[in-house]
Amino acid sequence: MKIGVLALQGDVREHLSALEAACATGVAVKTSEQLAGVDALVLPGGESTTIGKLLDRFELLEPLRERSRAGMPLYGTCAGLILMADDITGDHDAPHRLGGLDVTVRRNAYGRQVESFESDLEVTGLDGAFRAVFIRAPAIERVGDGVEVLASYDGRPVLVRRDNLLASSFHPEMTGDARLHAMFVDLLEAR
Repeated sequence: MKIGVLALQGDVREHLSALEAACATGVAVKTSEQLAGVDALVLPGGESTTIGKLLDRFELLEPLRERSRAGMPLYGTCAGLILMADDITGDHDAPHRLGGLDVTVRRNAYGRQVESFESDLEVTGLDGAFRAVFIRAPAIERVGDGVEVLASYDGRPVLVRRDNLLASSFHPEMTGDARLHAMFVDLLEAR
């Protein structure tokens, strides 16, 4: 099983390392040919508008939408969550999104870069707390029918799953704890 990491911006190397620790083969994805060769895809953090524009410029947006609609598992972290969200609320939309995850998010809801923080989360399905790193993180303000909340922070969902989609407001790849990547691998194996 090959799991791609979208390699246009963000913590690509860290996600690849976490996938390896979760006993998966991770590959960097920059082209539609590389996308066609993976079974699942991680959409890393970064700047969602920039990533969306690069997806469009490198002609990956439509192939990725098609693969997602056909059931390819996706895991979006931070900006990846924004790209997967059906709705964006607030002053700034995120053009060139994939959609497909029935949530509404607000970009940068937890503050600016200097207001970044870490918190221990209780995550459904994991033993022990998971240390989450929030950097200019989006907030999930609404979850649709069938979207399961796996973790919350300060009363708001920060980790959600629906069918073949997993998304977090935070950066799990920055912690050295590969349990969420392993959860994503298990999601793929359960198909």
